[in-house]
Amino acid sequence: MNVRISYEKEEVRQEDCDNVIERVCREAAAVYGLAEETEISVVLCGNNYIHGLNKIYRRIDRPTDVLSFALNEGEEAGDGPAAVLLGDIVISLEKTAEQAEEYGHSFERELAYLTVHGMLHILGYDHMTENDKKEMRKEEEFILTRLGYVRKGEPL
Repeated sequence: MNVRISYEKEEVRQEDCDNVIERVCREAAAVYGLAEETEISVVLCGNNYIHGLNKIYRRIDRPTDVLSFALNEGEEAGDGPAAVLLGDIVISLEKTAEQAEEYGHSFERELAYLTVHGMLHILGYDHMTENDKKEMRKEEEFILTRLGYVRKGEPL
């Protein structure tokens, strides 16, 4: 899997963030059998940037933690040449830090969670119903556990 990571502001680039995101995306690609040529784009930004996107695309006037934009929404990943480009994930680093503190775990664990959450949205998962939410959470935790990104006090 090819993971393209960019930053709203290049001066805030963090190699640790890049490593976490690449690990999570590659693990998800392996779990879901995505082709090696499959590509995902991840943009890391601040709250103001993601707030603007959230307002435009979801009509919600506040910052959020992660947004996903699937290029082939509703289609199976891997169907034809266009499926090689999965889409874009946008993650607020400010929200990542806020939520890591709120939930009492590391910044890296929260970033891994937001990455896998965004990736699963790209792959067609959602959490609109309680059953969908449970299924998505199970998939998130499966991938995070495989990578060792567990919540404090949870066994590997």
